[in-house]
Amino acid sequence: MRLILLGPPGSGKGTQAQRLVHRHGIVQLSTGEMLRAAVAAGTPVGLQAKEIMANGGLVPDEVVVGIIADRIEEPDAKKGFILDGFPRTVPQAEALDELLRKKHLKLDAVVELRVNESALLARVEKRAEETRARGEDVRLDDTPEVLTKRLAQYRSLTEPLIHYYSERRKLLTVDGMMTIEHVTREINRILTALGALEPKEHEDQAPKSARKAAKGTRKTSKKPANKAAKSAKKAAKPARKAAKGAAKPASKAKSAAKAAKKPAKRAAKTTVRSSNARKGAKAAKKAAKKLTKKRAKR
Repeated sequence: MRLILLGPPGSGKGTQAQRLVHRHGIVQLSTGEMLRAAVAAGTPVGLQAKEIMANGGLVPDEVVVGIIADRIEEPDAKKGFILDGFPRTVPQAEALDELLRKKHLKLDAVVELRVNESALLARVEKRAEETRARGEDVRLDDTPEVLTKRLAQYRSLTEPLIHYYSERRKLLTVDGMMTIEHVTREINRILTALGALEPKEHEDQAPKSARKAAKGTRKTSKKPANKAAKSAKKAAKPARKAAKGAAKPASKAKSAAKAAKKPAKRAAKTTVRSSNARKGAKAAKKAAKKLTKKRAKR
């Protein structure tokens, strides 16, 4: 995997490059870091670049391309690399393309981190304060004054470079104002979609022992839950029995009430029948009296 990270100074290119390095085992080729190392070592290239960098200027292309050509030949760059801070101009991009062609290498993608400039100035000021608080010297090219110059240069140089890689279908833009974690996930997502990363690489690959431990944790967490559920069922049984026991007397009471109603109904029917019988007897007596009187008259 061979990538280029584009973005203004302070956009988080270095942070994202380090995350890709640790995650995928590739190397970061930061021209800024290489040049600063040369400045610290006092090499001819470092002395040449020191004054230019202090003023926010750009180191000559041939110097940077020469450093990169030597660096990608080293064994640790065989698996892949990330270019951070290079190329910054179309001529540099063309020189890099030519270098890669000669070495029979392919550039997989160019990831642009797009950010707000005012937020960048705030970041640099905060970083400078934190550096001073630690008792360290602030980098000459990491001050608000120098950043303002570099932002102006970036605006004038990046537009053609974005168009250059867009035409070659290499450009991918990510919102650099998101959190670091969100930016990392988005970069990995688009690289996986391009095929630069395998889907398995896109996920966090835990060691087998860790995955087994995770499975064991899930199993053990299920067991107590199952035991608790069984215990709850056992505890609920007496309550269900009590409820059934309470329901039985109630049903018996209903049955008793029904049984009590039946004799009452029968008694009521008997009373009606007996009253009807008495009325019939009276009527029969009256009829007999009338018949006796009629016979007496005759």
